[in-house]
Amino acid sequence: MAESTELQASQTIHAGGEWRAAVSGATREILDPADALPFAVVAEGDEKDTDVAVAAARRAFDEGPWPHTPAAERAALLRRVADLLVRDREKLGRLEARDAGKTVEEGRVDIDCVADAFRYFADLVAAEAPGRVVDAGSPDVHSVVVHEPVGVCAMITPWNYPLLQASWKIAPALAAGNTFVVKPSEITPMTTIALIDLLVEAGLPAGVANIVTGPGHTVGARLSEHPDVDLVSFTGGLLSGTKVAQAAAPTVKKVALELGGKNPNVVFADACATEEGFDTAVDQALNAAFIHSGQVCSAGARLIVEESVRDRFVAELARRARKIRLGRGTEDGVECGPLVSEQQRAKVEAYVASALAEGAVLRCGGKRPEPSPERPENGYFYEPTVLDHCHREMRVVREEVFGPVLTVETFRTEDEAVALANDTEYGLAGGVWTADPGRARRVAGRLRHGTIWINDFHPYLPQAEWGGFGKSGVGRELGPAGLAEYRETKHVYQNLAPKPVRWFAG
Repeated sequence: MAESTELQASQTIHAGGEWRAAVSGATREILDPADALPFAVVAEGDEKDTDVAVAAARRAFDEGPWPHTPAAERAALLRRVADLLVRDREKLGRLEARDAGKTVEEGRVDIDCVADAFRYFADLVAAEAPGRVVDAGSPDVHSVVVHEPVGVCAMITPWNYPLLQASWKIAPALAAGNTFVVKPSEITPMTTIALIDLLVEAGLPAGVANIVTGPGHTVGARLSEHPDVDLVSFTGGLLSGTKVAQAAAPTVKKVALELGGKNPNVVFADACATEEGFDTAVDQALNAAFIHSGQVCSAGARLIVEESVRDRFVAELARRARKIRLGRGTEDGVECGPLVSEQQRAKVEAYVASALAEGAVLRCGGKRPEPSPERPENGYFYEPTVLDHCHREMRVVREEVFGPVLTVETFRTEDEAVALANDTEYGLAGGVWTADPGRARRVAGRLRHGTIWINDFHPYLPQAEWGGFGKSGVGRELGPAGLAEYRETKHVYQNLAPKPVRWFAG
C-alpha cells in the first residue's frame, strides 16, 4: 500500500492478503478537521467489497492455520505487533492527531495504550491452562471444558479513538484464534489501515486480517447481517447500535455493543475542604469534560456538585476553561483540538442553543473561537463550554453531546447526588469525589454504571473489563471478559471404558 499520509487514491481495502481498490472504483477524501483540507484519499467500499473480505476471512478460518496455531505462537505474534507499534509511535501518533483532530500528545498516549492492549492479551492467552477439568464422578470419564474461537468477527469502530477502539477488538480476537473484517469510521480510517500493515509485517497469515473502508450504511450494514459472520462488535452511537443488533438478529450471531454514555462526575464538598483537594477536583473536572474536545464516550460531561461549593467550583472551572489553548493538534502547546467534522460541530452548537433556551446559564465558551495562525478559519473548532443551572429536563443533560460541553447540576444530600447520577438511560462510567472513604464506597456501590472512578477520572486498565449498563450497550471489552467475547465454550466428555446402556430392549 502506498504511504497513507499523502494525498492519493490509495488501495485501502485489504482482503485475502492483498490491498485493492473498491470494486466500484469509488474513493473518499479524508479531511484534516483543523483546516477542512483533504490529506488522503481512501477506497469507498460497499457491499460487494464487504462480501469479498468476509469470504477471505471465512476461508482463512475454515481452511487456514490461524485458529489451530498454538496459543504461545499467537501470543508471540501479538507481542511483535506491540513492538512495531512502539517503533512507529511517533508516526502513528501524528497520523492519529491529524485524522481525528486530537493533540499529538493524546495520539502518542493512544498508541502506547494500543501496544499495552496487544501485550495484555498476549500474556493472557499464553498463561492459560489448556482446559478446565470437570469431575464427572467416575475414573473412566475424562471431562474438560475448552475454549475455541468464535470464527469470523466483524468489527465496526468509531471515529473518536480510531486505533485504540480497533485494538480493543482486534487484539482479543486474534489472541483467541479468530479471523476478522474491520470497518473503521469512514472519516478517520488512517491508523486502522496502518495497523493492518503492521499485522502483515508481524507475520499474520493471509486472510486473517481484513479491512473495508467505507460508510456504515453499506459496509457496516452488510457486515452486521452477513450469514458468514459469526460475531459483530460495534462501538458508536445508540441509533446505529440498535440497527446493528436488528441486522444481526436473523442469523443469531453474537453481538457486542458499546453505545456511549452520559457520565456523571459527582463532587462532594469534603473533597474541596483543602486548597489541594479543591484544585485537584477542578483540574480533573476539566480533564473529564474537555479531553479530545469532549469527544469521548466516557467523558464526565455532567458535573454534579454539592451546593455549598458550587459557586466557587464553577467560577474556577470556567476561568480555567477559558484559558485552554485551542488549535491544530500537531502544533506545540495546543491543549485541545477541533471537533472531528462540521456535522459534529453543528450538533454541538444545536445542543448549546437548546440549553440556553431552556434556561441554562453560560459561564464560558458557547461559540466558535476567533481564527488564528494555529486555528485556521475553516477548522471545526468550538470553545470549551460550561453551562450552569442545568436540570434533568434539558436535552443537553439527557443526551450525549459528544463535544466540549459541561453541564452543572447541584445537590444537597448524598441520596440526592446518587439519584441525579443514576437518572440517565445510559450507564457507562462515573466519578465520585470525596474525602470520606465510607461515603466513597457507599456511593460507588449505588451507582449504576459500568466503571466508577473514585477521586480520579478517565484511567482504564487493560486487565479490567470495560462496558456499561442500560443503553450503554451489551458485552465487555478488555480484561478476561473481553477475551471471552471472542470465544465459544465446548464441553468434551470422553468415556474411557464405554459399556452398553441397555435403555431399550433388543
